[in-house]
Amino acid sequence: MQKHWWHKATIYQIYPKSFMDANGDGLGDLKGITSKLDYLQKLGITAIWLSPVYQSPMDDNGYDISDYQAIADIFGSMADMDELLKEANSRGIKIIMDLVVNHTSDEHAWFIEARSNPESPERDYYIWRDQPNDLLSIFGGSAWEYDQASNQYYLHFFSKKQPDLNWENAELRQKIYDMMNFWIAKGIGGFRMDVIDMIGKIPDQKISSNGPKLHDYIKEMNQATFGQHDLLTVGETWGATPEIAKRYSEPDGQELSMVFQFEHVSLQHKPNAPKWDYEKELDVPELKNIFAKWQTELALGQGWNSLFWNNHDLPRVLSIWGNTGTYRQKSAKALAILLHLMRGTPYIYQGEEIGMVNYPFKDLSEINDIESLNYAQEALENGKTKEQIMDSICMIGRDNARTPMQWDRTKQAGFSVSDQTWLPVNPNYKDVNAAAALADPDSIFYTYQKLVGLRKECDWLIDADFELLETADKVFAYKRSLPDESYLIAVNLSDEEQDFELTDSYKETIISNTDENQAFANHKLQPWDAFCVRLN
Repeated sequence: MQKHWWHKATIYQIYPKSFMDANGDGLGDLKGITSKLDYLQKLGITAIWLSPVYQSPMDDNGYDISDYQAIADIFGSMADMDELLKEANSRGIKIIMDLVVNHTSDEHAWFIEARSNPESPERDYYIWRDQPNDLLSIFGGSAWEYDQASNQYYLHFFSKKQPDLNWENAELRQKIYDMMNFWIAKGIGGFRMDVIDMIGKIPDQKISSNGPKLHDYIKEMNQATFGQHDLLTVGETWGATPEIAKRYSEPDGQELSMVFQFEHVSLQHKPNAPKWDYEKELDVPELKNIFAKWQTELALGQGWNSLFWNNHDLPRVLSIWGNTGTYRQKSAKALAILLHLMRGTPYIYQGEEIGMVNYPFKDLSEINDIESLNYAQEALENGKTKEQIMDSICMIGRDNARTPMQWDRTKQAGFSVSDQTWLPVNPNYKDVNAAAALADPDSIFYTYQKLVGLRKECDWLIDADFELLETADKVFAYKRSLPDESYLIAVNLSDEEQDFELTDSYKETIISNTDENQAFANHKLQPWDAFCVRLN
């Protein structure tokens, strides 16, 4: 298998509104990101996945794009973007742009023309029907919105201000490829592709994702754009199985580098229930089964995994599956060690490396996210109490990931000098912040830094086979093995002592948050113990 730079990379996701505010308006911006590149260089990351900074009315915080080749005023200018690219590249950090081509904003010039003139070529860039069917929007309600002027309905699988694009239109596809080449020419390192599995939709057959033409479109995109360059491309694919993921990411398939699959994330929710009905406890045996399936079925040379706990759409993993009290630091390190030593490209979401947690929202007035607000309205109408609704939002809502980055103990956690930030700063910022983490050699930050360094240095993290070990339910242990070397990773995913017996002796400790000698001697793992050792 040909090795690419992204096989040894660790990617850091930045949510621009919440990372760093350079101009004091309470919103993060591009100059703010540039000002923190030295911090990211110290962490050791290879690339930044930059959530959308394109021109947008911000109905869905930038995932509703009105101009793909302009920068939103709240983030700065194209000159600021060029400066970020230049300064990042000078530090060996690539910029991965968020590509949102399943839909645009209803304020995009294409849709304005399509809406105002049913005879225009742009009309066919979107999906119109005389009568709606019963397709539902992911953000709640019908996926169809009536346009009075033309007496037709347009499709929107997200907000009604995010009309879906019609990928069957060849002229539209070419305009998208031209736009992608505009960014490639600027020197970006690749694309993260938002809900890319939805571009092949066939609404009349109620196929919203994984449509029959999907892979044809992606191969055409590859050949017209990034296939000529050594770029990282990762597709957001909520419905992917290992077999589907192989089609996207097999080395000679001419599609993508990798995909995000979300099967492990589904364990946050009760089976066959709405997103908002969350599970109060992690099913560790099922988590082990899911990761083992993806590690073994997406074997080396057949595809490539992405590895992540958090992103801008998910709650903080420490609040969901870790321990935010006594074992905050230890459980954060344990979750990091467990994930980063598997095969795949790891992704760190801003603040994960310092152990940020969910925000203690008290009232709907504090909520910004359109998905959470739509859920609250529907839930109230269906008889749920405000207390029940806030309980779900506090645990699962997307705003948890979007509160400002906690830089230090000063006002607004050093994120902004403004008295009012777009989302409130978590009140724990005086204890949980980057400055404190950097000052403590035993902090979560330095565990992440070491894991990032191991990824760059150790070929076994790419090449070694994966084997799940039989253990106590709450213990996740696996081996990574090559013919002449073998590594054991063991993690206790609980607040209780767990039995753990292994007869192998070991040569050296690779990384640990505990005394692994005690674990081997006593055949016990203490709460949230985690380590990797090289076996004899």
